[in-house]
Amino acid sequence: MTDRVVSALQALVRIPTVSHRDPARVDTAAFDRLLDELAAQFPLLHERLELTRVGSHGLLFRWPGASDLRPVVLMAHLDVVPIDPEAPWVHDPFGAEVHDSDEGPAVWGRGTLDDKNCVAAICDAVETLLEAGHVPTQDVWLSFGCDEEVSGTSALAAVDVLRERGVTPWLVLDEGGAIADGAFPGVKAPLGVVGVTEKGTTSIELVAEGRGGHASTPARNGPTARLARAILAVEKAPFPASAPAPTLEMMRRLAPHVPLALRPVLGPLLGRADRLAPVVTRALVAAGPEAAATTRTTVATTTLRGSPAINAIASTARAGLNVRVMVGDTVAGVVEHLRRAIDDDSIRIDVVEAGEPSPVSPMDEPFELVEACIGEVFPDAVATPYVMMAATDSRHFTAISEHVYRFAPFRMSKAQRQAIHSYDEHIAIADLVDGARWYALLIERLPA
Repeated sequence: MTDRVVSALQALVRIPTVSHRDPARVDTAAFDRLLDELAAQFPLLHERLELTRVGSHGLLFRWPGASDLRPVVLMAHLDVVPIDPEAPWVHDPFGAEVHDSDEGPAVWGRGTLDDKNCVAAICDAVETLLEAGHVPTQDVWLSFGCDEEVSGTSALAAVDVLRERGVTPWLVLDEGGAIADGAFPGVKAPLGVVGVTEKGTTSIELVAEGRGGHASTPARNGPTARLARAILAVEKAPFPASAPAPTLEMMRRLAPHVPLALRPVLGPLLGRADRLAPVVTRALVAAGPEAAATTRTTVATTTLRGSPAINAIASTARAGLNVRVMVGDTVAGVVEHLRRAIDDDSIRIDVVEAGEPSPVSPMDEPFELVEACIGEVFPDAVATPYVMMAATDSRHFTAISEHVYRFAPFRMSKAQRQAIHSYDEHIAIADLVDGARWYALLIERLPA
């Protein structure tokens, strides 16, 4: 298992399957090579599982089990985000070279954490079990999307296929949480965070318009000035904070793991988080931006556009807002909040892309299976639910399953998590192997 999963990940990372919102910019030949490479790396999987192509390069495999009553879907995606040519990568981002890291010998490159590690580990687990003659107790589906990074349609196409075939998954598992080190202040144990829901991802533009003109004769209150005031107004009006049920359950589970010196104070607070929700919420808000983001809808101003020339006054100024909609909030409510905060009828609020938060999946038998496998492969970790901040393809699967979870079974340090969508992305070889072992265990433990 060790040599194959490592060499497979290296082979996949070396193929730059970068997705773009503009289809004309996508290197379809790279995706073709990736699919060929997958078939070469995992021949039994491709020989014995039924394959349906979805979208341009998405894959949907079915591994028939002894029963089809409680089918399982394991997910990952084949595409990656572009490389910033000015980012200071230590090693070639598409070289997939093995070098030392703080976590031990590691494979370096784009996609080693997001999300070709999951592709390689899932396929390796299936290949290993096929070699051993294993027949799963339930149908196992593998759904590998090709445009997750641009909120594409391949996952939707996979859902349509499953719906047409009458498949109602008992468990859907996609990327998301991990075995996260240093995830909560003061807690030394790593957290096995399993996303039971995810925030909605919404894109909004603030637009200010005016006459424009020559920069030598500026008038007061032009589009850029009004837009700047609107941006500051949004920043000064954060959304109300309220810890949702998964966050409160996470606090309760962390109570026994706070430092001994703080346990007399924090232990009772966290242990009764569900009854002291307002106090816990205030503590999370005070703990910094990462913790605060678990309690509310967030807004980040990410793009700015104005005049095309430095000596011309803009006739139209635009600011792009990336909004992560909290469980319990709605896109309509977000727009209304922004209108009240900006309080300027001359600022237009355009919803470019609307994404509501996902339903909260229950913590019953499917969740307990994921939790048990975490405990066996990562005995030092505290398994806990959480609200995922980012968006995954799995949000589309909530239309056909109540049990959708987001967890990638790999140890990740804080520095590694910061490298996702950034530079110096890498995964330790030992952690990659543990991830493949975890997926194999999950399949072996599926209930009859």
